[in-house]
Amino acid sequence: MAIKIEKSHRPLPWVTRFSYAFPAMALAVIGIPVYVYLPKFYSDTMGISISTVGILLMVVRVFDALTDPVIGYVSDKISTRFGRRRPFIGIGAAGLSISILFLFIPKVSSGANLTLYFGFWLFALFLFWTLVTIPYESLGPELTTNYHERTTLFGLRDGFLIGGTLLAAAFPVLIDQVLELLNQQSTENLRFSIMACVYAPMIILSSIICIWKVKELPASPNVRKNTFFQGMVDVIKNRPFVILLTAYAISAVGSNLPATLILYYVEYVLQADYAEGFLLIYFLTGILFLPFWIAISRKIGKKNAWIMSMVINTGAFAGVYFLEPGDAKLYGILVFISGIGFGAGLALPSSIQADVIDYDELITGQRHEGKYIGLWSIAKKFSAAFGIGIGLLLLGNAGYRPNIIQSQETVDLLRILYALVPCLCNALSILIVCFYPITEKYHTRIRNEIEKKKKQG
Repeated sequence: MAIKIEKSHRPLPWVTRFSYAFPAMALAVIGIPVYVYLPKFYSDTMGISISTVGILLMVVRVFDALTDPVIGYVSDKISTRFGRRRPFIGIGAAGLSISILFLFIPKVSSGANLTLYFGFWLFALFLFWTLVTIPYESLGPELTTNYHERTTLFGLRDGFLIGGTLLAAAFPVLIDQVLELLNQQSTENLRFSIMACVYAPMIILSSIICIWKVKELPASPNVRKNTFFQGMVDVIKNRPFVILLTAYAISAVGSNLPATLILYYVEYVLQADYAEGFLLIYFLTGILFLPFWIAISRKIGKKNAWIMSMVINTGAFAGVYFLEPGDAKLYGILVFISGIGFGAGLALPSSIQADVIDYDELITGQRHEGKYIGLWSIAKKFSAAFGIGIGLLLLGNAGYRPNIIQSQETVDLLRILYALVPCLCNALSILIVCFYPITEKYHTRIRNEIEKKKKQG
């Protein structure tokens, strides 16, 4: 049976693409400080025990994950003269900026009050981060239904995301260099203060541009009135999404461990300095190879390109497990090879996710971007909470103590958590992705059926 190709559509203007992508950079710059630098800052510099930091991070990620589908559901249903998504983006950006200022510039120096202070502003930061991120990401699938243009749009957005992550990785080094020129001593407190004063306005500015330039499409008519729980039942029936979500969540367990543990690994396993330099290599490589993955996905399909990227990433990172003190150069080479697949691991699942939202529209007759983005986020964050919390707790139980030479048991555990566990998670994720069914031709059928139903009333 011949496949009827969906009618050509007017490509998105580049000003719309860039205005949509810009906030991804601002939201990304706080990722590395929160996930990589903040745990070590509050444990080693401020004096909170690493186990307490791990528990707080795990609990806040669980809380954060639980709010995601709620915000997504509400942003699907709400109707204002400013749209469904943009009011959340504006309010969330303002609250997120305030939380960054208080969390990065502590007003309490020690004791139980410091733990309460850290916990309160950590929860506030993740709440407002959700408030802006879920509606923002829900805008993307609404902007185009074209199979390949989605990859271009999300490739641009995630290119900005990697750029923001790259900036976040390089910024501490830049701060140190500027302070050295000014003959001022660099301290962790000063570093975080400068980061807060740059990142908070950046989030506000980029969100304003997005709200101003990106116009929301009208909401789908309420063909079916669904409760929140009925909507969750519909998701379970969406087999392609369940496969995609399971694979991504398992991969996220592994990918969050290296992000959290890189400072510990570089210092105590490799016995090297400048972990920021290795982060720069990883993220810069991800940006440079992202256009390659967008192009190759047009040739072999999104799923196959994603699998290929995970194979490259995992194959290179497996070697990190065997490194010893003094192997910093070899580590840098492996980080570079691993980074080749990094960008694809962001852009391609996002583009695939938009396709499974179309599948949901075919089943239900409605668009539920917020619901699916929320569920995607909850799985990602539960996985991250599990990985980060368990990783830091295991290190604490293994006898980790800051700023001293670690025991061989602790070093061996660092190797396993940092390199071996992520590789095993990726291998399982690759196996699951193989069962994902939506190809370009399958997606064309989905879009044609949706258009046919719309014409029939």
